[in-house]
Amino acid sequence: MEFDDLPLAEFAFPGPLRDSLVAAILSGAKTSTSALLIGYERANEALPEVGERSAVVDSAGQRVAVIELIEVRVTRLADVDLRHALAEGEGYESVAQWRAGHEAFWHSAEVRAELGDPGFTVDDDTLVVTERFRLVHVV
Repeated sequence: MEFDDLPLAEFAFPGPLRDSLVAAILSGAKTSTSALLIGYERANEALPEVGERSAVVDSAGQRVAVIELIEVRVTRLADVDLRHALAEGEGYESVAQWRAGHEAFWHSAEVRAELGDPGFTVDDDTLVVTERFRLVHVV
């Protein structure tokens, strides 16, 4: 598959958070990510699969790297482990820090608008899609 034909991997929304996440991917610090299962369900999208490759895009929509999924799991929010939190490459030192950061994002107006639910909240039983990936190519 050609680089330009790969599906896009968009981390967060365009802006400072995406820029820092993309920088962490490019540096090798970020090798995992998390998403809400309900997001896939509401968008009627299939879950990602191990072996899939995608093009990481920056805030300008430019393709800057290729990543390949090496693990995909669906787990309860309460069951996300330290290994995953650390691999997110955002400086988390505990699962509690990881969860607080992700809850703030998932409770943001942007995520709530994307889900079509202005009162959306997560709890221990919220299902999260955790993905581990490897950096395959940098543009």
